[in-house]
Amino acid sequence: MAAAVAGAAGALLWWLWRTDRLHRTGDRRWREADAVRAGHLSLAEVDALSWQEFERYVAGLCRRDGCRDVVVTGGSGDLAADVTATLPDGRRLVVQCKHYAPHRYVPSGDMQKFLGTAWLHHRADVAVFAATCPFSRAALDLAADHRILAVHRDLLGLWNTGTPLTALLPLNGAGQGDAAHRRRWRETYGRR
Repeated sequence: MAAAVAGAAGALLWWLWRTDRLHRTGDRRWREADAVRAGHLSLAEVDALSWQEFERYVAGLCRRDGCRDVVVTGGSGDLAADVTATLPDGRRLVVQCKHYAPHRYVPSGDMQKFLGTAWLHHRADVAVFAATCPFSRAALDLAADHRILAVHRDLLGLWNTGTPLTALLPLNGAGQGDAAHRRRWRETYGRR
């Protein structure tokens, strides 16, 4: 009888512990998702994310902006589509994400790879290249010439703080600041 009571008490304790773990994990995931929905991460916190977390963060920003069917497809063999979704107006969205250090630039080669797959392979209606750094002039020109929204660090800051993605679409090729802005940026984020 004592063994049965001890066994039942042990099972009850295990069940309580396991339930607590599940609730804490669920709460942590809910808080992370809520932070994404509300855009609560600073750009410094976005910089601290891993590339996988950055892709999930961008997917969360898409969800926050009303996108449906948001899927993170990033990884080896994704053919330059890290996030796919349907915009609120029904257009197919394809996003390439690059989580580079703030002092780097997205080279034109990365833009060329995305350009080669976004429209033909992924059948995008809207193509977005989101990066945690600026784009090289050649990459930015390619994006503007081929209707790819280049979400460089400045536009990422706007998107991150609540500006909807659809409001950023007309800004393609804009931003990255004037020469004085870029000089201050290099002094702040330059190689150390």
